[in-house]
This record gives sequence, C-alpha cells and structure tokens, in this order.
Amino acid sequence: VQLQASGGGLVQSGGSLRLSCESSGFSFDYYAISWFRQAPGKEREQVAISTLGNFANYAASVKGRFTISRDDAKNTLELQMNQLKPEDTGVYYCMSTINGTPYFGQGTLVTVSS
Repeated sequence: VQLQASGGGLVQSGGSLRLSCESSGFSFDYYAISWFRQAPGKEREQVAISTLGNFANYAASVKGRFTISRDDAKNTLELQMNQLKPEDTGVYYCMSTINGTPYFGQGTLVTVSS
C-alpha cells in the first residue's frame, strides 16, 4: 500500500492550495480515504474523509473552506483548501484503513503565513 501526498507549500492567510494524493497497492474504490494533518506540537487530526459513494465529511474547523474529492478511476484523492488560516499550518497526510490496518502516506507540508 502506498499513499503519496503532494501540493503543499507556503501561502499567505486567505490564500488557496490544492493537495493531491496518489495511491497504489490496494483497491482504491473499495475504501474510505481521509486527509489528516499534524500541526507543530499537536496530535494528528482528521480534517476530511471521502467515503464510498463519494460522500464527504469535514472537521468543524475546515467545513466550508476545504473540499475533498476522489477520482476512483485514477486512484487519486484531492483536497482543495480555500481561505487558509495560519492555524491550518501542518503536515498533511492521506490515510486509509485497509483490512483493519491504518496506512498513512508520506505527508506534504502546508505553511500559512499571517
């Protein structure tokens, strides 16, 4: 199982970024896929999840600003992040639980300056 996030960078408060996650090694369309983030000195938290049937749920802190989407044909997951805030700073990971085992991919760093 491989999950590789990309698209992070430095952006000013109020700006936008689009993250991508490429996956391989499992049947992508069979599983829910999530975006997590970990801010400096804080625990990792789930920010969005895309479930089967392309339903989405969001953490309260990002609802209305972030949009998760998946392309099952390409085995990719994306996260469109708008109206970014300094508190959105962190390393972002894509994640899926496959047969009871959680897999976190290599993360991508998002830094939002004030």
